[in-house]
Amino acid sequence: MNELVIEKTVKTPYINFDAQSGILKIIGRSIPENPEEFFTKLFDWVHKYFKSPQSETLVNVQLEYINSGSSKFILEFFQLFQEYKTKGHSCKINWYYEEDDEAVLELGKHYQNIIDIPFKLIEIY
Repeated sequence: MNELVIEKTVKTPYINFDAQSGILKIIGRSIPENPEEFFTKLFDWVHKYFKSPQSETLVNVQLEYINSGSSKFILEFFQLFQEYKTKGHSCKINWYYEEDDEAVLELGKHYQNIIDIPFKLIEIY
């Protein structure tokens, strides 16, 4: 399976989903004009990946800014992993936030309380 790489733009994050390592990265800003269109590509790739996943899948999310439209789709994205975990797959999420970024930290805590998979909040400097 091919990895999914989407270069970052002013409005969309860098995406690097590597099926060989089982590491999925989302880094940057997420304020696309059409979040559904952007996130549908990610959802499609994840569904294909879980037909033959690695023994453990690690999702690393490091967003500096997220608009409300993206926030909804990120929750749906995490719910996909929860769904696959209930089918016996091992998934973990690392949510990175900058030292003084209360908004991103609080959003991470919100997701952590909703999602029933290992979810780490990691402060970066």
